Amino acid sequence: MQFLCKEYADGNPRVRSLVAETRIHLVPALNPDGYELAREAGSELGNWALGHWTEEGYDLFENFPDLASALWAAEERKLVPHKFPNHHIPIPEHYLAEDATVAVETRAVMAWMDKNPFVLGANLQGGEKLVSYPFDTARPVKEVPAGARGIPDDYEDANPELQETPDHAIFRWLAISYASAHLTMTETFRGGCHTQDMTDAMGIVQGAKWHPRAGSMNDFSYLHTNCLELSLYLGCDKFPHESQLQQEWENNKEALLTFMEQVGAGPGRAQAPVPALPTLHSSSPHTQVHRGIKGVVTDQQGEPIANATIVVGGINHHVMTGKEGTGGGQGWHRATSSLSAPPPGSAGDYWRILNPGEYRVWARAEGFNPSVKTCSVYYDIGATHCNFVLARSNWQRILEIMAMN
Repeated sequence: MQFLCKEYADGNPRVRSLVAETRIHLVPALNPDGYELAREAGSELGNWALGHWTEEGYDLFENFPDLASALWAAEERKLVPHKFPNHHIPIPEHYLAEDATVAVETRAVMAWMDKNPFVLGANLQGGEKLVSYPFDTARPVKEVPAGARGIPDDYEDANPELQETPDHAIFRWLAISYASAHLTMTETFRGGCHTQDMTDAMGIVQGAKWHPRAGSMNDFSYLHTNCLELSLYLGCDKFPHESQLQQEWENNKEALLTFMEQVGAGPGRAQAPVPALPTLHSSSPHTQVHRGIKGVVTDQQGEPIANATIVVGGINHHVMTGKEGTGGGQGWHRATSSLSAPPPGSAGDYWRILNPGEYRVWARAEGFNPSVKTCSVYYDIGATHCNFVLARSNWQRILEIMAMN
């Protein structure tokens, strides 16, 4: 935060472009109770678990609704997507009850996510040196019928617990962009901080392969919002000594900036209307939000359409346009950190992080005929503008005429 403010004031063009084109949200400490415990003990007397839980005993990272298991159960019953969505899955009612075992910090973060249409986020942690991405939840193993032919042990997909997200390739790209820019995260001689190196010297790993757990912040963010969330484990020491902080900052500085720069607007001419700024959230900053497509969905009179669905061919996970009073856009979050959306009132705009390539993209909204077009994403930093104009369906027009009589 201090770096961004100072470099912006000093006229650093890279930082000025980042701040001007991306709304950045920072949360210095998601677990202030735990931080105080770790700070009092210090780096010499502290241990790995000290400060991990809140004062009430919650592990905040695993305190979110387990939406992944709900999605997989619906898939087994053939309910997706017609009766059960593959995106923006609602929070179960029992989880929102006053007597539910949910930390006050978790409730606050969920409300924050619903209020701000984040596009990219990261939670910064310690105790390891790697980047972890969804799914964190391990999918239950299917029972193999008696007499079924077995799968060789060396077959890479033989482990049915490792369920990849539809955005697996994008998550890997985001993770690699951070790990490869980190000064020491991909050192081949390092090995793991505590056990074997689960990343194969790449510095990245799917959460379910490394540390499977249900109800993680990353899985919740992916399945309940538009936001792609990763965990950045910055180093083996969870509470480094003050004398080590400068080197830790140098190790992570370029990686943080590179990550954030993927979310921005980038060069190029925009078609009117122009979408608002993207939103990022984090415990520190990043910007892959500026790679992919962005645009505005409007009706034929130019009015923005809130809650329209953006469908990318070949990726079975959709995003939605901004709601009234929230805006769309790109953002980054937490300590989480995040990139986030524009000022209130910018409904109808969207951001979709994508790897370079050519995509068939649909825009759909209730009461309107869908629209489809081909959108290309290039290797240069900068999202491609892909706007949609939807015409009201004939049935919707009939309903409006009937309502007038």
